[in-house]
Amino acid sequence: MHLSDIQPPIALTPLDGRYRPQVAPLVDHLSEAALNRARIIVETEWMIHLLDSEAIPGLRPLTDEERALLRSIPEGFGADGIREHAEIERETVHDVKAVEYYIKRRLTGTSLEDLAEIVHIFCTSEDINNLSYALMVKGAVQDVWLPALRGIIADLEELARSCQDAPMLSRTHGQPATPTTLGKEIAVFAYRLQRQARRIEADEILGKINGATGTYAAHAVSVPGTDWQEVSRTFVEHLGLTWNPVTTQIESHDWQAELFSDVARAGRILHNLATDIWTYISLGYFRQRLSAQGGTGSSTMPHKVNPIRFENAEANLEISGALFDVLAQTLVTSRLQRDLTDSTTQRNIAPAFGHSLLAISNIERGLKGLDVDTEQMLTDLDQNWEVLGEAVQSVMRTLGVQGVEGMDQPYERLKELTRGHRVDGEAMREFIMGLGLPEEEQARLLELTPAAYIGLAPRILEHLDG
Repeated sequence: MHLSDIQPPIALTPLDGRYRPQVAPLVDHLSEAALNRARIIVETEWMIHLLDSEAIPGLRPLTDEERALLRSIPEGFGADGIREHAEIERETVHDVKAVEYYIKRRLTGTSLEDLAEIVHIFCTSEDINNLSYALMVKGAVQDVWLPALRGIIADLEELARSCQDAPMLSRTHGQPATPTTLGKEIAVFAYRLQRQARRIEADEILGKINGATGTYAAHAVSVPGTDWQEVSRTFVEHLGLTWNPVTTQIESHDWQAELFSDVARAGRILHNLATDIWTYISLGYFRQRLSAQGGTGSSTMPHKVNPIRFENAEANLEISGALFDVLAQTLVTSRLQRDLTDSTTQRNIAPAFGHSLLAISNIERGLKGLDVDTEQMLTDLDQNWEVLGEAVQSVMRTLGVQGVEGMDQPYERLKELTRGHRVDGEAMREFIMGLGLPEEEQARLLELTPAAYIGLAPRILEHLDG
């Protein structure tokens, strides 16, 4: 048996098979059917705009009922419409032309039948496609992807605040270092992602509608008295997009490259988050609840709860990042006035966002299954008193530059005590008492423990939004 013969068809990619529930919201925005629906929106709105603006003299205005009729065409584009469009495309062998014929069929027998030739007038396919992709990507980002990212940010903010005072041993270069708090370290990721979310929200989404080579040639020769650049600008802005006045046949796609680079960067921050959380789980700073992770932890080792959500996120973020990089690199180039490399490339926008959304879903589920183990973090801190070497030598340096005698070579003296050695609390206090420090500074340092040496870490969370 050939699996390809089974009906209904078996999904080729995991996004449409195993992971369909997590990425299904993107179907409304980035699927092939969503592309054709967006094309119908652009075509019908273009017809409405031409008639309402009186761009073509001598044509009657639309009635409210006729506008409603035109706008009902994309609204009613469902399973039957998808099949009908596919049937038309098999004849036209052209997807945009099939959209034009699909719309004209719905005008037959209505009061708009005599105006049917206005559908797609003065348009090249790319006029429709660039605006359609702009609407699709805008919807996918604003309605699906950004809300998912903001959900992660909210989860991180909540987690950060819940453990903002929980002391934790830092590890710079993988080695014990100046303590921090777990909350402050989680806040770093929340803050980074907040910034990326603002950038992505502010990214411009451009569009154009200016004919076969961007010159309005057909427009000007047909109706020379109309200000076609103004008609173009107002239409693009009516769609909620930024007008690009200077293009070849295609809108240059620079905005897509900018947006995809920003989304990819956010993904790389999420990847960094996933690897750090994975490491904190390995260190025992987080415990995982099996019920939240779901299913079996290990097929052979029943004691294990594997950090699979974060590992899955890593892999999917790497895939999505690679796809976004290719999109950003490829879409900014088009030979002379037009080639078709962008056409097939843009059909991979969906899997790029799909793998990203899947990763966000896994991180969200993973975060909700974590419990902080403060005792493990305190144990780790108590085994690394040598990290107070920074505090002691900094106090000595400060006193030395203030003229206190006996504070020479503080770094070297602490290096001799701590480098390559484990230092316990008793040894550190004995060392401090032998330094000849002024009474106040000595008392302050003797009270210090690794768990208390966290500086202003809890206050740093004040910089999180909201």
